[in-house]
Amino acid sequence: MLINKVTANGSDEIRLLAALKNRSGETDRKVTAAVSEIIEAVRLRGDEAVREFSLRFDGWAPPAFEVDREEINDALTAADPDFVEALLAAQENIVAFHQRQKRQSFVDTRPDGVILGQRVRGLDRVGIYVPGGTAAYPSSVLMDAIPAKIAGVREIVMVTPPGKNGKANPDILVAAALAGVDRVFLMGGAQAIAALAFGTGSVPRVDKIVGPGNIYVATAKKLLYGQVDIDMVAGPSEILIIADDTADPRYLAADMMGQAEHDAMASAILLTTSPRVAEETEQELVRQLEGLSRREIIEKSLRDYGAIILCRDTEEMVRTANDLAPEHLEVMMEDPMRYVGKLDNAGSVFLGKYSPEALGDYYAGPNHVLPTSGTARFFSPLSVDSFVKRSSFIYYTREALEEAQDAVVRIAQKEGLTAHAHSVKVRF
Repeated sequence: MLINKVTANGSDEIRLLAALKNRSGETDRKVTAAVSEIIEAVRLRGDEAVREFSLRFDGWAPPAFEVDREEINDALTAADPDFVEALLAAQENIVAFHQRQKRQSFVDTRPDGVILGQRVRGLDRVGIYVPGGTAAYPSSVLMDAIPAKIAGVREIVMVTPPGKNGKANPDILVAAALAGVDRVFLMGGAQAIAALAFGTGSVPRVDKIVGPGNIYVATAKKLLYGQVDIDMVAGPSEILIIADDTADPRYLAADMMGQAEHDAMASAILLTTSPRVAEETEQELVRQLEGLSRREIIEKSLRDYGAIILCRDTEEMVRTANDLAPEHLEVMMEDPMRYVGKLDNAGSVFLGKYSPEALGDYYAGPNHVLPTSGTARFFSPLSVDSFVKRSSFIYYTREALEEAQDAVVRIAQKEGLTAHAHSVKVRF
């Protein structure tokens, strides 16, 4: 059996979905211990420790970690022009979408002379982690760097592990050049995250770290949160599709496998009210799997964490979608727009048969860095807001403070903070 199939009856689908929800599980204690050791070593010994861990885990450490600007520019010059053109088209869409997220500072001047306001500005320095090897995704560079630039971040620092040749992935460098990344360092794993968080002799300390990585990278980000801000603790990727009888099983199967190929722990789930769609989608999965380059990963993902669930009605599909709060949610329904206001918990929603999840990964414009593992209930996609900080300011005249005096003093005294109350009364 390639994929789990369940008919909703109030119990079987609940057991299946509960198992799928728990696929990430708790972070392995051995991983946490190993990452904690790496973090402490980098905190104490900086570049020396990063070099030791790079040799141990990557089998190579450069004489100097920073990639020369000339090498970055050379990668762009030597790149396939069609690839560069595709990245530029995607960049145009990403910029246009994220420009609309930009917030403005404001000042509110009241008739009594009180001035209140909020100042919005970009973070000073942000770090981007970009995996290397088979998980080298130039699209992630665009998604991470572009909103940071729009937010007004002063400096963007990228870390990426070296390939087997001791060099950075050239496609990653091309994306970095186009997106305006300021500095690139050849290092990966938990040691790179720690270097960004604390700063070393060569790597500057950043205010926030974004970008995907393996379990060691994710654990390092989690442990260092507070020392530095992070985007989120991302789990395995996932897609949920809700479909009625008008959906095309070929598209459903293709989109499920497109997500499953990310990782053996990725999850692809189809909810449908149509027995025909359920049956034919399973057949299409088997048929389309032939010849795909990541077939083994897709098979394991579908077998262990995939599911086709035959639901009793549309309302059940919507309820289940909101309960699962998936990273990607495709709506393959006759009138997909009518569900936009009902689907409250999802990282990104793809509406209709011509909006595959891959479109959002690369080109459409909305960010593809999304909350996973049900955290879309309370987390949002990466955005311009992710890279700004806000401070408020207050100016009161003597007369305005005198008018507010009694209320402030009463509240302070109710809380037992008499010095707070005194700090107001002493002015009169």
